[in-house]
Amino acid sequence: MGKEQTNPHAALFLVIGAGLVTIARAMTLSFLAIKLQQTFGLGPATIGFLLGLGLLIGAVAAPFAGSVSDRVGRRIVLTLTLVSMAFAMIGMGLAETVFAFCLAQSAASVAISVYGPISRALMSDICAEPDRLKYFSWRYTASNVGWAVGPLIGVLAGIASTGLFIAAGALYATLAIGLQLLRLPRREHADCQASKQASLIESVIVAMHDRQLAFFISGSTLLIAVYGQWTATLAPYVTQNIASGVEIFAYLVSINGVVVLTGNPLARRFIERAGPLRALLVGCVLLGFGQVGFLVSTGLPGFAVSMVIFTAGEILVVPSEYTMVDRISPAQNRGSYFGAHSLSTVGGFLGPTIGGVTLGVFGGPAMFILFAGAAALGALCFTLGAQIQPQGCKSRNVFTSRER
Repeated sequence: MGKEQTNPHAALFLVIGAGLVTIARAMTLSFLAIKLQQTFGLGPATIGFLLGLGLLIGAVAAPFAGSVSDRVGRRIVLTLTLVSMAFAMIGMGLAETVFAFCLAQSAASVAISVYGPISRALMSDICAEPDRLKYFSWRYTASNVGWAVGPLIGVLAGIASTGLFIAAGALYATLAIGLQLLRLPRREHADCQASKQASLIESVIVAMHDRQLAFFISGSTLLIAVYGQWTATLAPYVTQNIASGVEIFAYLVSINGVVVLTGNPLARRFIERAGPLRALLVGCVLLGFGQVGFLVSTGLPGFAVSMVIFTAGEILVVPSEYTMVDRISPAQNRGSYFGAHSLSTVGGFLGPTIGGVTLGVFGGPAMFILFAGAAALGALCFTLGAQIQPQGCKSRNVFTSRER
């Protein structure tokens, strides 16, 4: 069997595509709560339920979509996902009733939940193992650029306007066409042929019964609860308890974006030297220290330093966990593994929900201690998972540095 080679054009397409998908998502979906409140007159509880419903359905659907991609190919599943996102966005822009709007929004949320793990699986397919961390890191950076640029476009073009939704739909359709024109490696098709020996349900069951993956999913869920929706819990604390809290929080959002964009190259080099497990553990420690820093801060200097520490932990954790999942994923079942791992996105729902209740009932110190404890438990889950013998014939520890 020949040595794996990276397809740089396809990998860069996926990196750029991740940024464009995020821009389209951020300039529209970021303002859905405002749209539902102002246009359709819905209350906070109903809005929260509707916005969370699609994400929860998507988290359940992703493992099955990943298994389908193992059988029929990533290109087909990703193309259908992008087309679905295009129609859903256009439907949201043209919807005149709350039922039609929420139906289209749920379809968009499910499609976005499926897009992430399948695109990461395809990234693994087209990259040689030594290059995957680099492209995963670039993909993460591109997504964060999208989150920085997208909301600005949404504000300038008119929050939740019909034109924005239609433009986002056109962008998704264009990416679907570009994906069809992309040259992909033959091994993806070979892996798909191998995966057809097992049924769809069997492929999902194999992934879900992998004890290593189960520990990684648990760890990722806890960590996403800490960093995935940090604005939802930090914002009310800062604005309600700290003088000039609104201005301080605005600075914190900017600091987070700057550290993500400038710190990613340094984080990637550290992960390459230390190995993904050690880098992830360092990231968890930094996440925990960041939470403690928020707890003791009383002004902008303290919060700014804590945000730098917290964000440094985030940019170490995200590429490391994807790399660890990639290294335990069999080529013929990679979509199922990444799809199953996407169940951890439930942490983005649990974090602000449980954190918000803790903040309201017990106050900020209890919330920050809760999140610091979640970071520690996440580190423990990954450590325990890494000690389990991988399925198959691998016997070496694949989570240490490649350098000897």
